[in-house]
Amino acid sequence: MSIFRGRFNGRTAVVTGGASGLGKAAAARIVAEGGQVTLWDLNAETLAAVAAEIGATHFVALDVADPDAVTDAARASNEALGRVDVLVASAGITGATTAVQDFPIESWKRVVDINLNGVFYCCRAIVPYMLANGYGRIVNVASVAGKEGNPNASAYSASKAGVIGFTKSLGKELAGRGVIANSLTPATFESPILDQLPPSQVDYMRSRIPMGRLGEVEESAAMVCFMASEECSFTTASTFDTSGGRTTY
Repeated sequence: MSIFRGRFNGRTAVVTGGASGLGKAAAARIVAEGGQVTLWDLNAETLAAVAAEIGATHFVALDVADPDAVTDAARASNEALGRVDVLVASAGITGATTAVQDFPIESWKRVVDINLNGVFYCCRAIVPYMLANGYGRIVNVASVAGKEGNPNASAYSASKAGVIGFTKSLGKELAGRGVIANSLTPATFESPILDQLPPSQVDYMRSRIPMGRLGEVEESAAMVCFMASEECSFTTASTFDTSGGRTTY
């Protein structure tokens, strides 16, 4: 993994889903490149261990589907870091893997609550701090499923399509105010979220990738860090792709 030393010097970041997977990988890289990070995730004990492992400045245990908890976490993170320059909204779940007619309603609600509402709550709470400083980078993690749809994953696909549309709207709202917002659409990559899926679903998703393999989390983390950096200065309300050739737009 190439590290761009000093790229995040003086910058601070909130990373949701920061205890594992892409969130953890992106947070670790931001720290390695000179930034300060606060991690948000559900489990306080796991967060403490990961924060110590990667050198994070601060962490908050919360459910991003709880808007009041998100507002409180944003305030606490801004106080701990002194400012918030970057938001990486990576928290997400897959939900049930079944046909629409059999899809459990509670699973649908939970997926949308975390994957889509949670992104909205985080952006709503953190954008004011960015606007006050005249600078911000927002990276909302979506999925190729939000572009193409995966069978037997209707809630996940719909929630990630919502993240793409929401981010396009947000980026246009903030254009010209120093805050840039983009989404990332990875194909399936090796991460703990795969443990939520049956092997047949993982095999299906692998078969859809022209490169013939799953992604590596570091590949998507590298793209996140470009999107979160000052180098990403003239692209907003857009979607970056790390799909091994799967998506065509």
